Amino acid sequence: MYAVRVEGIEKAYGRVEALRGLDFAVGEGELYGIIGPDGAGKTTLLRILATLLLPDGGRAEVAGRDVVADYRAVRGLIGYMPGRFSLYQDLTVEENLQFFATVFGTTVDANRHLVADIYGQLEPFRRRRAGQLSGGMKQKLALSCALIHRPEVLLLDEPTTGVDPVSRKEFWATLLRLRSQGVTIVVSTPYMDEAGLCDRIALVRAGRFLGVDTPAGLVARYPRRLYAVRSEDMHRLAADLGGCGLVGSAFSFGDTYHVTLRPGASPAGLSAHLARCGHASVDVRQIGPGVEDCFMLLDTETEEG
Repeated sequence: MYAVRVEGIEKAYGRVEALRGLDFAVGEGELYGIIGPDGAGKTTLLRILATLLLPDGGRAEVAGRDVVADYRAVRGLIGYMPGRFSLYQDLTVEENLQFFATVFGTTVDANRHLVADIYGQLEPFRRRRAGQLSGGMKQKLALSCALIHRPEVLLLDEPTTGVDPVSRKEFWATLLRLRSQGVTIVVSTPYMDEAGLCDRIALVRAGRFLGVDTPAGLVARYPRRLYAVRSEDMHRLAADLGGCGLVGSAFSFGDTYHVTLRPGASPAGLSAHLARCGHASVDVRQIGPGVEDCFMLLDTETEEG
């Protein structure tokens, strides 16, 4: 059974193609991640699923209802958390919760068990206006309001953008608990490190899915040997790697460059080349790829194709 099914969804803004014929399905109770940079089409896709935008082509179903023909029914079955905080900033925490509970014909206490940990953190601030909360507390309030009616499908648009690391960790711990309670979750994020917490992920770029699999499945299919390269002059290293005939690709990852080699090249040969270029303390070591490495490779292959 599928909680979300999308077939050939297209959307354009003038000449800009935001979505280019996407096809995918999300199983009931699945935590599905849509991973990609800003401008990839993540927000447009989630707004279509939330019945806030009409697609130009294709169709989508959420909880078995068509998002266009049955949009009223869909709205009662989903919880939607947009990327920008959109609750009533002049209302208190308690008033926001009560308002959304009333809209959906329920009470604040009816589904408190879903996010009991978050309610506990919100309790000391229940009489504070929402606009005066910190970024992390705004996020928790928004999630609580989205869950107030126990939706079948939870749609989250970049929920941790701009949030401190501790709040990000707590938020994802809550999502994992919600999944264990049977809530289907579709979440978009630009953070590759969050991809590993999802059951399956779709890597998206320029309105197209580059690859769909479990995080481990994507990493296992990485077809090349990958190396982390460092030297004492990291700034000059970028130019020397880019102009080196031994290197297939090189991308900056923190304090190293992740590098693939051309056929016939070796790590020892690369080390010797960099030493001849004047680099000291050269370190070239093989590493395992991550989701971001898979994204960069698939993106490069798409551009070349």
